[in-house]
Amino acid sequence: MFRVLVVAFLISLMAGLDPLMAQAPTAAARPAPPTRDPNTPGYVAATDLPDGANPPAKIDGNFILGPTHNPAPEMTAQEGVPQGSVFLFTMESADGRIYPGIAREANTFGQADSTDPAKMVVTTSHPVPYTRRVTVYVPKQYVPGTAAPFIVGADGPDRALFTALDNLIAQHRVPVMIAISIGNGSGDAQGSERGLEYDTMSGLYAEFVEKEVLPLVEKQYNVKLTRDPEGRATMGGSSGGSCALIMAWYHPELYHRILTYSGTYVNQQWPPNPQTPHGAWEFHEHLIPNTPTKPLRIWMEVGDRDLFNPNVMRDNMHDWVVANENMAKALAAKGYHYQFVFARNAGHTDRAVKQQTLPEALEYVWQGYSAGSRN
Repeated sequence: MFRVLVVAFLISLMAGLDPLMAQAPTAAARPAPPTRDPNTPGYVAATDLPDGANPPAKIDGNFILGPTHNPAPEMTAQEGVPQGSVFLFTMESADGRIYPGIAREANTFGQADSTDPAKMVVTTSHPVPYTRRVTVYVPKQYVPGTAAPFIVGADGPDRALFTALDNLIAQHRVPVMIAISIGNGSGDAQGSERGLEYDTMSGLYAEFVEKEVLPLVEKQYNVKLTRDPEGRATMGGSSGGSCALIMAWYHPELYHRILTYSGTYVNQQWPPNPQTPHGAWEFHEHLIPNTPTKPLRIWMEVGDRDLFNPNVMRDNMHDWVVANENMAKALAAKGYHYQFVFARNAGHTDRAVKQQTLPEALEYVWQGYSAGSRN
């Protein structure tokens, strides 16, 4: 059974989890990621923006943020701006059919396969039930019963998103949309429920959202969610970011718009899949280059101090900066509408960068939207 709790506003922002799989037991054993130069040979050519500036919301391409990251005005509640309602409910794994729940035993980690460094072996994962939190934002301007566009976010709740939407909707910079911020099923990386949900290269997580989450949202809060993929967006950071793209890639009939911070476009999938043996690294390695262009619009960001090989695999497929740079190359070569932001003075899923860029990122992602006929 799920329990329904109604709250006016959430009191905290749950940050995305760092995908540090198979790491040493203590943080001190992990070296700090190097600071990467966006002008490194082999990286994409990008426009260097004035410090504090964001890319224009109507322009595709590659951009470099300066080192100072101040919150955009839209990230603070503004007097006189209508504030949406925020609702929280929980889902028990026992009530679902798609994800019954797994977990890796505490203080255990996977090991690289001795015959294949690109494959992770995890022997301590086992079935474990979980409770998942789902947060729903309904804007003040929403008319009950009308089909609304919406955005699905990973690692919820995300109060920063809700505040930004209050202001952007009032300014008519994005459509009147509902936001559904879905908490993960616990843990992180290979052998965990979060890793299974977010890093698996398949349409399963999108199907879980479609079949088990969205019907509850519509039923509980008297909202109607559009069936038009042009009116459906996904977002997330780290593995939640790669999950956002995975949802749309495998189900473009459901989602066309994607927003990611420090996307985990690296080799993180477990259990292994022979069709995509390198996990989300396959996106820029094979899938995007070798697949006809899909109707997707993508905004993505990476930090100059983003993650670099924090694991035992040493497979040359665990550099988050290189992965995102490669994504930009692959998307450009196929003619996608995308915007890629390289942030100076920024770590993994950097909160200050998100505070600076989220309003323009949302505005970019929703460019060209008009309510369609598939409601």
